[in-house]
Amino acid sequence: MPVAAVSCAAIGIIGKAPQPGRSKTRLATAIGATAASELSACFLRDVAAAIEAVPEALGRRGYGVYAPAGAEDIMRQLLPAEFGLLLQVGDDLGHVLIGAARALLDAGHDCVLLVNGDSPTLPPRFLARAIEALREPGDRMVLGPASDGGYYLIGLKQPHQRLFTRIAWGTETVARSTCDRAAEIGLATMLLPEWYDVDDIETLGWLQEELAGASTRFRAGGFAPASRAFLKAGPQTSP
Repeated sequence: MPVAAVSCAAIGIIGKAPQPGRSKTRLATAIGATAASELSACFLRDVAAAIEAVPEALGRRGYGVYAPAGAEDIMRQLLPAEFGLLLQVGDDLGHVLIGAARALLDAGHDCVLLVNGDSPTLPPRFLARAIEALREPGDRMVLGPASDGGYYLIGLKQPHQRLFTRIAWGTETVARSTCDRAAEIGLATMLLPEWYDVDDIETLGWLQEELAGASTRFRAGGFAPASRAFLKAGPQTSP
């Protein structure tokens, strides 16, 4: 991996390569495995578009932090050519996140943002705000709390492993526990506005409402062109 220029933030999308039967399994029970996989691919494209919408003058480079091994070609087709690829390592989300943070910081980036690949309308201004906060003097964590109690973004200057230990991943306590870990090590925390991940039929409904301009909770999100076009065409619901 090439060494990054000074003041270049790494923005890594955490996600699995879309494959029917392996992608968005909760959503697949409602819309079918093929449609869920295709929608997952749209989400990755849209999060990548949000990263590209961050002003280049701010200094940033996108990455796909992907699994499983051997899926590099799938990710290359989905992400912009200038994005780097980083294979996920570890057997749980905590290992994946700390491994990615270390690898990207070791590559020479001055800070790293790790973002969920399931938030297609992630506002680019949140990413820009996180980078600006991390560029301020002093060590800190930037956290974007998700509506389900997890987080859609974590931003760091240093790979603090404590932030990823003793976390009950997949529960509503993830963001709160991460803030607790930061407090334990004296790490300042900046919270971004709440946003959401699309993981099931309920949150897919939230996305459809937002794209229709009817959401009272999530406003001024990213345009999400790939997801918008897919949902407008109507996903096939066969298994």
